[in-house]
Amino acid sequence: MAVANYSEEHEIVITDRFNDLLASCSKVVKKEEDWELIRRAFFLAKEAHKGVLRRSGEPYILHPIAVAKIVVEEIGLGVKSVAAALLHDVVEDTAYTVEEIKTIFGEKIAYMVDGLTKMAGVVNTDTSKQAAYFRKVLLTLSDDVRVILIKIADRLHNMRTMASMPRDKQVKISSETLYLFAPLAYRLGLYAIKTELEDLSLRYRYPEQYFEIVRKLDETDPDRSEFIDRFIAPIRQRLSENGIEFTIAGRVKSIFSIWAKMQRKGIPFEDVYDLFAIRIVFKPMELIPEKSQCWHIYSLITDIYAPKPDRIRDWVNFPKANGYEALHATVMGPDGIWAEVQIRSERMEEIAERGFAAHWKYKQAHSSEDEFDKWLKEVRNALKGPTEDAVEFLDNVRLTLYTNEIVVFTPQGDPRKMPQGATVLDFAYNIHTNVGNKAIGAKVNHKIESIFETLKNGDQIEIITSDNSHPNLDWLDHVTTAKAKQSITTYLKRSRENNVERGIELFDRRMAEFGITPSARVFRKILPAYECKNKDEFYSKLGSGIINLDEVDKVLRQNSMNKVLKFWDIQLTKPFKSNRQNDPLLVGSSDTKDADTPKFVIAEGCNPIPGDEIVGYRNPGTNTIVVHKAGCEDITRLAAQHGENIVTSIKWSSYKAESYLAEIEVRGIDRVGILVDLSQVITLELGINIRELAIQSHDGIFEGKICVYVKDTENLNALQDRVGSIKGIEKVKRVL
Repeated sequence: MAVANYSEEHEIVITDRFNDLLASCSKVVKKEEDWELIRRAFFLAKEAHKGVLRRSGEPYILHPIAVAKIVVEEIGLGVKSVAAALLHDVVEDTAYTVEEIKTIFGEKIAYMVDGLTKMAGVVNTDTSKQAAYFRKVLLTLSDDVRVILIKIADRLHNMRTMASMPRDKQVKISSETLYLFAPLAYRLGLYAIKTELEDLSLRYRYPEQYFEIVRKLDETDPDRSEFIDRFIAPIRQRLSENGIEFTIAGRVKSIFSIWAKMQRKGIPFEDVYDLFAIRIVFKPMELIPEKSQCWHIYSLITDIYAPKPDRIRDWVNFPKANGYEALHATVMGPDGIWAEVQIRSERMEEIAERGFAAHWKYKQAHSSEDEFDKWLKEVRNALKGPTEDAVEFLDNVRLTLYTNEIVVFTPQGDPRKMPQGATVLDFAYNIHTNVGNKAIGAKVNHKIESIFETLKNGDQIEIITSDNSHPNLDWLDHVTTAKAKQSITTYLKRSRENNVERGIELFDRRMAEFGITPSARVFRKILPAYECKNKDEFYSKLGSGIINLDEVDKVLRQNSMNKVLKFWDIQLTKPFKSNRQNDPLLVGSSDTKDADTPKFVIAEGCNPIPGDEIVGYRNPGTNTIVVHKAGCEDITRLAAQHGENIVTSIKWSSYKAESYLAEIEVRGIDRVGILVDLSQVITLELGINIRELAIQSHDGIFEGKICVYVKDTENLNALQDRVGSIKGIEKVKRVL
């Protein structure tokens, strides 16, 4: 930002934008005092930000005006929220204090401005501070969720106006948005805003892929529009004949959701068939429940088009945790094309578009606890939990934000909402912490299953417990809910304290046998050998029996120069400190080695190979860059938390490694000799080494994973094409 006197043109633009805001506020203003409150907030904000320009060259005051308009127009909040939005940067960026805001505008608005000022810390580059600040903001959510709603509006406008920002800032802010703000918008029911935040994040993180999808959507629009018109015509006629007042339209799915599906399934744009959905919004009839009307419309539609039974999503009887209600069905349309139909009332539509604001409006008539109240209770419980690891807390809270849901049942038939992918163990902790801690198995639909079994929609679960059972570290890999992770972590932390004491005793006793005094030099050998990050982890694993000291003498005799990690070399065209976009880091090999030449390591989680689009993460305090595949979840999280360490100008160069590990999934019709054909094509015909091949066959269908060593993506694509041509192979997809 820069400071300059506002020109006459600036003043004209400011006046026009403020008048536009006032026009939007007419729907929420109830009395003259409301108009006066908005004007006072505007004039104070304008004076406080006087002469300040944004990077784009616009007067800074246009930003809070735009945020206030989003608050009233797109979220549906009221007058006090508009005033708080206009003032949201005043305390953070100017000399005004919260006390002064309280004196001028009252306690409630000052409270919101104070919460918004604290929220600025969420984008702190230090992860622990980021999580700690977010915790403070969540404390305000229980009392006044408007603080977070205004912050989401603030982030939305920043994303809309980010074109003038430098590339590294665009990547960092986009990653933060995707990591935290889009899930938060989803959890508060702001579907339209959540979708726009995701699309804008994709646009700035991967612009080439974003605009390629836009181009292909434009190219296919005429054919898609023609199909939608043909699909809708008989439905429109049938609903009108039955006296139903409604609107119906086809909506293209978001660019981000299309991209995410392409990434998830490893398919090109042309293989994404569910590019749109048909939405029906009806006006409710008096004295007839909305649920009944949804199912009535469904029956009229399925008289025309055959439904796909396993693709019915009943969110009218079981609303989503963010309040979303609708009936979704997939039906077979013209030309043998499946199409999704969404059925909702005008009230359901308003809640879907406006989220929490509409939820609160309709809740006035119902005093009973709803799904949103249950989520707030879950957040409050999380806030009361252990606070030693702020990052862990932030990750646990995120688990409550962004999940598809299923409905399962207790033995008594009580429904429980669980995130898709939840296990029996998640369900046990959902019942009670003590039930989870003692779980050893379950009867799922009256069949004995493991506590790690993944639940499906409609399952009925009875937990089997034992006093001899207790959580272990492995359990954390088999739960998805925040409550389960927090409960297991709490138990392990209590146990760990005892294990550390026992581990110290065992290690000291063993070292005494060799006449060795534990020292930093000893631990430099011990920790890597036992794959431990620090002494506490080593002592804890030793005390709990996860590791033992049977071969510790061999470890101590090893050459101190042995390394646990094998680093690839990196070749630079410029000194490492020069990280401009036109001075890319070339991932490969170099004959020249010096102290300034960084090294890089391939990220194990996503295993990029030459030809993949890559992003680097510079490990703080080291001369090492970890190379990730662009779009991998780990790099999104790292960019959100430590954006200053992200290396975007990086590409593959010559590389001395002959091969890279990749994994593919195969699926097809089982037959005699299929395994022999697979191994011959891969090893003999293509000359590719197989590290691991695992095949399972059920009812004539086989599925398997093959780990291979390839040179680059071209080599891998050739492998996939050739394997896909083998008789009986139906599907070949890259996993890593």
